[in-house]
Order: sequence, then structure tokens, then C-alpha cells
Amino acid sequence: MTRPLIAVTTSNRSGWRIFPLVAGNIRLAGGRALRWGAGRPADLDFVDGVIIGGGDDISPDLYGGLTTTARLDPARDRLERRLVEGAMARNLPVLGICRGSQMINVALGGTLDQDAYATFTRSDRVYTILPKKRLTICDGTRLMKIAGGAPMHVNALHSQAVNKLGDGLRVAARDRGGMTQAVERIRDPFALGVQWHPEHLWYARRQRAIFRALVTAARAYADGKGQVTEVARDAAESPDPSGRVF
Repeated sequence: MTRPLIAVTTSNRSGWRIFPLVAGNIRLAGGRALRWGAGRPADLDFVDGVIIGGGDDISPDLYGGLTTTARLDPARDRLERRLVEGAMARNLPVLGICRGSQMINVALGGTLDQDAYATFTRSDRVYTILPKKRLTICDGTRLMKIAGGAPMHVNALHSQAVNKLGDGLRVAARDRGGMTQAVERIRDPFALGVQWHPEHLWYARRQRAIFRALVTAARAYADGKGQVTEVARDAAESPDPSGRVF
């Protein structure tokens, strides 16, 4: 079976160390990866799916936010917004990781909370690649089908979070303070955004299932099949018998 080709966007500063980790997760899921970044060729016609990776905060210019002193990457912002919009136009599946989840929301007309922990004061503020943040997956969501409905422990490296939802999206997970931790499209093309970094949690079956879902959707795209339907079918055929929470 041909491995779907997944483009992965990264920062030009840190992509050299992040891309191999994401690419390894894609390979474990049955795909193959191609690195994209600002200033590099990025043609959606030659890939079967896209991962918008983590990194710097998204510029508030894209969603009407306030001026920020955070480190920004405007060239990357422009590239990734174009890629998300282009993917939606082509029916191409997308996975967003941390910043990438926020970019999916912004590209679809949503907004961000620039200081999410100041707004959600009951949310546990952790900053670690270890799975120390507990979240609840929302009932009836695609993420629940993919990763199961038990509480999940994830890592957290963010300060912003989704505020107003973009067109066609719904909340798929929240933390105990109510902050959005995952968003997903309701229909094709498959699009899932997670606020955490599943690539660092490759040892956890439920995190690997997120990459598997994208690769399944990418294969469906290449074969002209319904992505959401194929992801649901694959998830139903691959239940986690362990009942683990991360």
C-alpha cells in the first residue's frame, strides 16, 4: 500500500529538531513526511495531507488581536494561513499541532485569546513536554472516536488558545478550567487541531492514534473516498483494549 505524503510546516529556527520527531510519528502511522517552511516550495497539489506544526505565537494582525511583545514569525503566518485555506478548498486533510491548531481556527475566521491563562484562571498552567495536563474529550466528537473518551493527560507549551471558533469547527476537548484544547471540523475535509504536542508523546497509543487518523484521511483523499467516514471506520476497527488515560 502506498504511503500518503504529508507536508509538515515548521519554524526555520527549530524545524531541524522538530521535523524528525513529527516525521517519525507519521511513518509509524503509515505515511511519509515532507518538510515545508517559509521560503521553501510548498505546493498542495503534490501532497495528500498537511500538518501545521507548533512554534511562535500567531500575529494578532491575523485575527484582530492586540499588539504583543511575543516573538512572531509573519512569513510563516502567511504561508500557513494560505496552506489551511488552500487545503480546505482542495478537500485536503489537515492536522494542527499547538500553534497549528490555532492557525486552523484563525484561517477559518476564528479568533484567539492572547493570554489564555489570565482568562481561564482555573486551568492548570504547566509548561512541559511531559503529560502533566489533564483534559476532557467532548462527547460525540471525532476525537473521542479516534482517541477514546477517558480523560487524557497531555503536555502543554502554549500561552494562547482558541477563543471564537472558526467556520465549520467545534470544540473537541477542554481542560478543567474550560479552556479549549482541541477543535475539529464537522465534515470533510478532515481537520483536527490539538493544543498539545502529540509528537513528543509517541509512546502513548492514544497520541499515535491522532497521527494515524490524519494518515487514514490522507489515504482516503488520495483514493477519492470520504475522509471522515474512513477515519471513523478505522477507529472502530482499532479499539484500545488497555483503557489507559494517556
